[in-house]
Amino acid sequence: MNSHRQILYHIVFCTHNRQNTIPVAHHEDLYKYIWGIIKERKGVLYRINGTENHIHILSDLHPTVALSDYIKEIKTATNHWMKQTGNYPDFTSWAEGSCALTYAYRDKDIIINYIKNQKKHHQIEKFEDEYCSLLREFGIDADERYIF
Repeated sequence: MNSHRQILYHIVFCTHNRQNTIPVAHHEDLYKYIWGIIKERKGVLYRINGTENHIHILSDLHPTVALSDYIKEIKTATNHWMKQTGNYPDFTSWAEGSCALTYAYRDKDIIINYIKNQKKHHQIEKFEDEYCSLLREFGIDADERYIF
């Protein structure tokens, strides 16, 4: 008998101290690099986008991959790559934590559109407010003093 699963993760992580260290001119290169990591781990990338200080990823997670390892690999590999390319001169590192939320497959298009419109969205709302709103929406009780 075959096993079946469908797990959509909305992953969010930011730069160290939420500094604007990801130049817009190089966002696409970074997203393509992350897509390669996701494919290598047998995942499916549905959408990636972000701003100068954070990234949103909507992807499927292969059942043989632990979520913490997945996020760690993306952050570690991109950290090294970004420093090697010279295209991210102000980037020092990613922040220590991250956020990973699960969604039903029927919500996929809603989340894709949300991620797609990140740059426009952040003309209105700060990252910190967005992040706290996501945590509240999912009933995650987090002390804001320790989130950032």
